[in-house]
Amino acid sequence: MGKATDPRTFTDCFDVKPARLAQFGVLNPTLAIDTKLFIDPLLLKQSRHSEISGQAASEYRHHFEQVIAFLVASTKTTDVAWRTARRLLSFPEIKGTCLGYGAGSISGSGFGPALTERVLMVGKEIVDLGIRDPDLFSAMALFEEDIGPDRVSDMTTNVVRVALLSFNRTILRKLKLQGEDFEINGVHGEMLRNPCQSRRTPIVLVPLDILRELPIARAWDEVADAASKNSALRARVNKHVAHIWAAKTKRDKAELRSQALADGKAFETLLDALHGVPLRAYDASADPDGVLSWAPVARSFATKFPLQIAAAPTPLTLDDAHSLVRRIVAQFRQLIEHNGLNRELYRDNGTPRHESTAQRIFFAVAYCYCTANRLDISPEVDTGSGKIDFKFSQGFDRRVLVEVKLSTNSSLVHGYETQLETYKAAQQTLRAIYLAIDVGRMGKKDEKLIKMRNAAATKGQPLSDLEFVDGRVKPPASKRGR
Repeated sequence: MGKATDPRTFTDCFDVKPARLAQFGVLNPTLAIDTKLFIDPLLLKQSRHSEISGQAASEYRHHFEQVIAFLVASTKTTDVAWRTARRLLSFPEIKGTCLGYGAGSISGSGFGPALTERVLMVGKEIVDLGIRDPDLFSAMALFEEDIGPDRVSDMTTNVVRVALLSFNRTILRKLKLQGEDFEINGVHGEMLRNPCQSRRTPIVLVPLDILRELPIARAWDEVADAASKNSALRARVNKHVAHIWAAKTKRDKAELRSQALADGKAFETLLDALHGVPLRAYDASADPDGVLSWAPVARSFATKFPLQIAAAPTPLTLDDAHSLVRRIVAQFRQLIEHNGLNRELYRDNGTPRHESTAQRIFFAVAYCYCTANRLDISPEVDTGSGKIDFKFSQGFDRRVLVEVKLSTNSSLVHGYETQLETYKAAQQTLRAIYLAIDVGRMGKKDEKLIKMRNAAATKGQPLSDLEFVDGRVKPPASKRGR
């Protein structure tokens, strides 16, 4: 997975006030790190933007009605109808929406030849059951491996790209910004160039009201929940696709697939349950999971509580960089424990946000302090593994590694053991800091970590620094001790 080195947002780079972009109902993306939101095709028709509710919704429906018509007409995988359907279901990756799971890349998740062929085969099975609903393709995300929300999102982007380009032209005019001519899979349009990418890449602005945070596990939950509130539908679900209530693992997903494709009534029931899910976009103003606010919040805290670091020697040695990173970690602890940044680790209901939010906040704080002090040290984030590297001097051969984990992580102790092994393999080329943030459910994990560190020290083994940060929300001082 790629690494990202820049947490700047669209409004940072183009001198646009975030409130103005929000006024127009547009996502303010980080331009080098994907925002973990996805375009939900079911939301297109209710968008406040005419280019989306009218043009995009029409483009989406017409495209898949065509696919269905060709699949119905096809009698073998070599005939013209099949080949035409294959062409219509070939979705190259889209660069520029800044949506998905990526860290150092904002490229999308295209459909390769094998996946396209599988979608064709499953689509043919479904239409042969008598199903003609264009939403059957997005429904595949519920039961088909390798078709997650990121691929459904990119599939939708491909299909409605003409409408999206029209939307971008409208927004740029409102913002009084001049774009460049870019091509997205054969369609030209005016978009801004992404300044955080080394290659010439467009920024595809997307409306907030068609975005959802939609991991597949949550999709199952929402479909099941919607069906449970309708007694007639629940009875149909129990009869035809009862496994939807338990679908959480790959095995469960395969069973749901088998049930859904058993007959036409079963698949119609699944589609009705899917359509029963409330059509709600992600609440961007509340941002319950912190997928939008992490970068600006971290920057505001780093600005409000600056860290002055003495001029560092050039080039940095391993010891120099280790000392600098330790200072940044200490300042991060101060922000969390005493300056209120700990509130960003939780949702409004008091439950901890995902670990990746804490990792990204630390990354953005570190980036701000390095930039403010003009340090020749570059933080990078890899949201796939949770590792944050500080590369310097001789590049990969000498680096400082910070790994951020929450106390709620069941692998908290094992992660430290894994890092120790990495450290030993790297010998003298690496310094490492294991940063454990307590947001509850720590139990005796901290004691086990300390014991593991002490055992490694006793044996004279290389070991990572072990740092703890108390991220728990405490009652006001006036109420403590009562």
